[in-house]
Amino acid sequence: MSICWRKSSHSGGANDEHCVEVGRFARAIAVRDSKDPGGGHLIMSAAEFAALVVRAKHERRGDHAR
Repeated sequence: MSICWRKSSHSGGANDEHCVEVGRFARAIAVRDSKDPGGGHLIMSAAEFAALVVRAKHERRGDHAR
């Protein structure tokens, strides 16, 4: 199965150490390191991915409430 990967709009240029890509399966979301596309990926449900995004936004703002 071929996945169409999209690079995060928050990933920077060539020297950015924190580059991620997301891909969609029929019923899941995959996340991988764009600097190491052959290194594997995480697969999660759409709900788990949404929770991850919310958590990342809170962490970025410094809101560490769980």
